Amino acid sequence: MKLAANLSWLYTEFDFPDRLHTCAQDGFRHAECMFPYDYPAELLRDKALEAGVQWVLINAPAGDWTKGDRGLACSPARRDEFRHSIERAVNCATVLGVRKVHVLAGVLNSSEGQSAQAAWDCYEENLLWLAGTMSAEPIDWLIEPINHFDVPGYLLSRQADAHELLIRLNKPNLGVQMDLYHCLRTEGEVLKALSDYLPTGRVKHMQLAGVPNRDEPGAEVYAPVCAHLKMLGYNGHMGCEYRPKAGTRDGLGWIRSTGFSGTMESFET
Repeated sequence: MKLAANLSWLYTEFDFPDRLHTCAQDGFRHAECMFPYDYPAELLRDKALEAGVQWVLINAPAGDWTKGDRGLACSPARRDEFRHSIERAVNCATVLGVRKVHVLAGVLNSSEGQSAQAAWDCYEENLLWLAGTMSAEPIDWLIEPINHFDVPGYLLSRQADAHELLIRLNKPNLGVQMDLYHCLRTEGEVLKALSDYLPTGRVKHMQLAGVPNRDEPGAEVYAPVCAHLKMLGYNGHMGCEYRPKAGTRDGLGWIRSTGFSGTMESFET
């Protein structure tokens, strides 16, 4: 298991490219982010190489975030935009050496008369197109259930729905991004979910944050989670996608108190 600093959420007191060096100083050897597209991919690649940090995950472009877009995949009217977003993600991932890209589903737009069934049909068709068109790329394309407290109306909110969808599609380059924060907010019992879904091999990336405020993970919840993950033999990445209460460095003690410090190559805090 390898902790990855989510640089869209952590170290925001520093300029984005400088966060790579800063997270490396704190022992992180892996990084992820939401949308790296405001910076030349070559710059972010070079900064990571200088810091000794490996990029492991990005999101595909998700529309206009400031106007409420949370993905394009479930909108029939935006199929072309969705396909362009995937091409842009491939180009960026190739430069960064990223092998996992999260594709946000989007929000059900009932105000425009979009039915839930039409959204699901479009979502499945777009994922099938994506899996087929990008089959030669060394990338896992991930879908993530997101809770309705944070993103009301998000199409995909439950772990079971994500796994049932991937079973139907049966494409090896599709996987689930299991964010334990969203799982806890939506379904509560996370240890059972881990036991149910990790052995399937469909979970290809994980993330965590404190509940319910999406701040530093607390030991009461995450010490048992860490122990359970070790028991299950999870050896993938765990993205730290949370909002620090103060500065990032002041709150890194959770890594030791939860037991995750043993997953890092070095941890000095």
